[in-house]
Amino acid sequence: MPTASDPAEGRYLHDLARRLWPIPRSITGDGVRQTLAILQQEMPGLTVHEVPSGTEVLDWIVPDEWTLRSAILVGPDGEVVADAAVSNLHVMGYSEPVDVELTLDELQPHLHSIPEQPNAIPYVTSYYNRRWGFCITHEVREQLKPGTYRAVIDSTLEPGSLTYGELILPGESDDEIFISTYVCHPSLANNELSGPMVTTGIARWLMQIPSRHYTYRIAFVPETIGAVTYIARNVDVLKERVIAGFQLTCIGDDRRYTYLASRDGNLRIDRIAKRVLATRENMVTYSYLARGSDERQYCSPGVDLPLISLMRSRYADYPEYHTSLDDLDSVVTPTGLQGGLDVVRECIETLEGEAVLVANQKGEPQLGRRGLYHTVMKKTTPEDVMLRTNILAYADGTHGINDMAELFDVPAATLESMIAELVDHDLVRLVHQSNRNELGVKI
Repeated sequence: MPTASDPAEGRYLHDLARRLWPIPRSITGDGVRQTLAILQQEMPGLTVHEVPSGTEVLDWIVPDEWTLRSAILVGPDGEVVADAAVSNLHVMGYSEPVDVELTLDELQPHLHSIPEQPNAIPYVTSYYNRRWGFCITHEVREQLKPGTYRAVIDSTLEPGSLTYGELILPGESDDEIFISTYVCHPSLANNELSGPMVTTGIARWLMQIPSRHYTYRIAFVPETIGAVTYIARNVDVLKERVIAGFQLTCIGDDRRYTYLASRDGNLRIDRIAKRVLATRENMVTYSYLARGSDERQYCSPGVDLPLISLMRSRYADYPEYHTSLDDLDSVVTPTGLQGGLDVVRECIETLEGEAVLVANQKGEPQLGRRGLYHTVMKKTTPEDVMLRTNILAYADGTHGINDMAELFDVPAATLESMIAELVDHDLVRLVHQSNRNELGVKI
């Protein structure tokens, strides 16, 4: 796959994003189905699932399906103030149907704009409370004249289903690496399309690999309710099999690289991601306290997946966020997408290629009878003996050589020879990280 210096895959994904750009996506409806149908052309094997409205999913209920056919707001002189055919951001998401005439004062509570960004159309939704509204630039709003306005929203809110996509790429092991992204926003570039595009690029790359150790589970879901639904339907297998996970969003601009930690904050995937992103300029780190996307669901108590979020500019941290300014020309770029793709790929390559250490005995083994411990007890412990015991202490199936080198603050080469010695004595073994009991201590 090309590197960031030759972003051929990034350009391909950027072109694919342009195909998806005009589709009016929401948390339910044909916009999600149209998006997944296009992605199926890129990822043979991507299956589409429908979950009926009214289905209980954990503490949530799948809502009615929203279908928007058209939405237009016309001013007193017949001028078009907002038209969903021009920008699908012009209508508030999940607006109920309406066809009314009203004065400007009566209209104002149904209008949304951002005074601080007068040229931006805001992205606004009301998923679980019945409302209707139009989103316009504040510049346009300031120029509205008194008179009679006609607001027409041709939509339905009726029982239907929630739609999500799933791709399973089998590996040599049933242990899984989980990747999730969301497909529920309309024409927003970084906050919507960058996640599905980088995820598609990762899937295309994985499908070209002749031999994968891990199985890969890839989900394209509506944010929040889609992730909740996916967990409700798959929680047992996720908890049993997933050894590492990624939430991918806002991963297509050129400004920075962002890592948001798992709830634990010190899982192996946390350590790998921090090392990978440390090689990039403008790297920003957040704790789980800064969460805001579907990591909220996947890392929640009772689910507890070993999952992190990878982004370029984090949601809400860039000025175009949730506005029409978040576009495919000035915000998301081919090089930005390629950079996001390369970071995720490097993390996966590390998981695939770097073994972890597992102790072969319960308790601390007797090193002295193997010639690995000093025979005369003094006030201090020799450095090499202490290092051996540290290796054994962290040979728990979640630490690789680089993890230990970082933790112990010693070169990896120093550890390699010492680990080889411990392997020769059958005190530890090197294996792939696993979520299964076979990595437990030999009995």
